[in-house]
Order: sequence, then structure tokens, then C-alpha cells
Amino acid sequence: MTDKEKAEAAVEALEKEYPDAVCSLVYTEALQLLIATRLAAQCTDKRVNMVTPALFDRFRTVDDFADAESEEVEEYIHSCGLYKTKARDIIAMCKMLRDEYDGTVPDTIEKLVKLPGIGRKTANLVVGDIFGKPAVVVDTHCIRITAKLGFHHIKDAVKIEKILRNILPPEKSNDFCHRLVLHGRAVCTARNPKCKKCCMNHFCDDYLHNSKDKKD
Repeated sequence: MTDKEKAEAAVEALEKEYPDAVCSLVYTEALQLLIATRLAAQCTDKRVNMVTPALFDRFRTVDDFADAESEEVEEYIHSCGLYKTKARDIIAMCKMLRDEYDGTVPDTIEKLVKLPGIGRKTANLVVGDIFGKPAVVVDTHCIRITAKLGFHHIKDAVKIEKILRNILPPEKSNDFCHRLVLHGRAVCTARNPKCKKCCMNHFCDDYLHNSKDKKD
């Protein structure tokens, strides 16, 4: 089985297992997703979703955030951790959106990563979920599971993104990454993965290798 064939098998298996591939962050438009994803760094999506309703009710536009005082933003996002850095980045990114991007969230990874605090993971999420473009969101679940499948043996997210872009069907890559998150939480956990229940164990390099070792 080639990597492309295995990637197609993984896409199909996860589609059956998780029909609804959705981002677990709650948002209504591009700016909210951008900010919510920044808040999610080293914080659970569940916690972010508890914080953002009040935050987005107080600050509704790019201008609102751009003109905000750090201390006030910090009050709303305090429980997300790293709140001082996150507040600073959110305000700075909104000033850049206002001053350089006409107040609009750009639709390319190249422009998004120029924003303060925004890396390729967030940029891919935005272009995929908001603008419907092929995207590969390389988070910890993606890194761990695609390594187990045998697509790579590295930790470099940028290199992994390139590898996956070359083997995944472009039109399904974004949903595939969402499903990896669901699978990583429910089955292929970092500790004590439930390999025997996994819908991909019949072509997972890690599982097949471990099963062979036990037989030997």
C-alpha cells in the first residue's frame, strides 16, 4: 500500500467513524475563529468556548479589538492561560487587520501568518473552515496519529504539513484533520490508545508492528 493509498483509506475510515467533521471551537465568522484559535494555545477548546461568548459580546469588530486596552481583554481571557501574551497578540493582530488588510481577515496562509501570534496551524484552520480552501491543520493529534500510520517519523509541523498535502485528497484534507482530533480524543489517545477498537488498525504501521512483536 502506497502512502497515497493509505491516506485515502484513512480518509474513508474516519469519514465512516466520524460523519460530522467540525471544528470544536464555537464561532460565527472569520475574526472570531482567528481569535478563538489564538486563545486555544495551551488551553482546551472547551475552556475557550466558555470564555469567548462574553469576549465577543464586548468586542464585536476588528476596530473594537484594535482600540481595546490590554488590561480589559486580559480580564475576559484570564482563565485561558498566557493571557497577557494572548491579549497583546489579539490587539496587535486586529490593528494589523485594520491598518494593512482593510479590516478583513485575509484568505491566504501567506498573509495570515504575518499577523502577530498566528502560525501555520491557525492559518490553515482559517483558510479551510472559513474560505473552503484545501488545508492541513497540523496539531498534536495530527502529528501523533499520522506518525503511527507511518506517513513520517518527525515532529516538524511544517514538514509534516508538506508531506500530508502531497498524499491527501485536497478537497478532503481539512475535514480529515478535524476527524484526527476527534479520533485522537476518543481512541488514539496519547496515553493508552485503544488500538483494538481503532478503525484504522488494519493498515496502521504502529499497530501492525506491535502486533507482530507480540506474536514473535
